[in-house]
Amino acid sequence: MSFSANVKEELSKINNFSNKQAIEAELYGYMLTMNMSNEKIKFLTENEYNVNRLNKILNRLNIDYKIEMNGKNFSIIFLKNKVLFEKIDKKNLEVEKAIVRGAFLGGGSITEPSSRYHLEIRLETNEAREELIDIIKEFGIEVKKLERKYSYSIYIKDGEEISKILALIGANGSVLKYEDIRVFKDTKNNVNRKVNCETANLNKTVNAGITQIQAIKKIKKQKKWNTLPKNLQEIATLRIENPDATLEELGKMLSEPIGKSGVNHRLKRLIEIAEE
Repeated sequence: MSFSANVKEELSKINNFSNKQAIEAELYGYMLTMNMSNEKIKFLTENEYNVNRLNKILNRLNIDYKIEMNGKNFSIIFLKNKVLFEKIDKKNLEVEKAIVRGAFLGGGSITEPSSRYHLEIRLETNEAREELIDIIKEFGIEVKKLERKYSYSIYIKDGEEISKILALIGANGSVLKYEDIRVFKDTKNNVNRKVNCETANLNKTVNAGITQIQAIKKIKKQKKWNTLPKNLQEIATLRIENPDATLEELGKMLSEPIGKSGVNHRLKRLIEIAEE
C-alpha cells in the first residue's frame, strides 16, 4: 500500500464521532473537494478507508446517502445540507483542523517520501482553494497554488512543512514514519554531497599537481633550473617527490614552513617561468 493510502487509513480510524462539531467540519472539508453546484453531491474514490470514514460521518449526522460501485471506484451520493454548514464555527482551531483533514481525505495525496517530497490537495473551485489556504496559513504552514485543467490544487514540497500538516490533521503515526524516512534520506544525500565534494576537490588537487610537475620538468628540460631562486627550487623538489601532497602539507615540509597561499604563490610562479 502506498504512503498516501497509509495516511488515509490512519485518518479513517480517528474516533472523534462524539464531537459533532468536528464531524460537521470534516464533512465540510470533504465537500470542498466536490462539485457542490447541484443539490445532489457525488463523491468518487478508490480508497475503501475513505468510503468507511465518509459513511460513518454521514451516519453520525443523519444524512441519507447511497453507495454504488463504478468499476474500481466507490461512489457516495447524498443531498447537500446548507443549514448544516452555516453552523460551522470556522474560527475554532479544532474545527479548522477537521476541515483540513476532510479536504485531505477528499482530495489529498502524498508521494512516497523516499522518492520526493510532495503533498497535494485538489479542490473543486478557486474559492474552496482560497478558503483552505487561509485556514492552513493560520497554523504557520506555507502552501503554494497549482492550476490544473479541471481542478484547483494546493501543494507543499518541503519535507518539514509536510510533517507539520500531517500532524495538524491527526496522522501522528504517519508523521513518525515520514520523519524516519526523511532523516535517512537527508543523511544519505548529505553524505553523497560530501563525497562528491571531496572527490571534486581531490580531482582538482591531482590535476593541479600534474600541471605543476609538468611545469617543473619543462624548466629542467630548458636548463632553467639553476636560474631559479632557492625557495622555488625547494618547493619544486618537494612537489616532484610528493605529487599527491596538498598545498598545506607541502608548506609544512619546507625548511622554513609557510601557509597554503605562500605555497600556491611559489607553484604559480614556477608555471609562469615554464610558460616564459
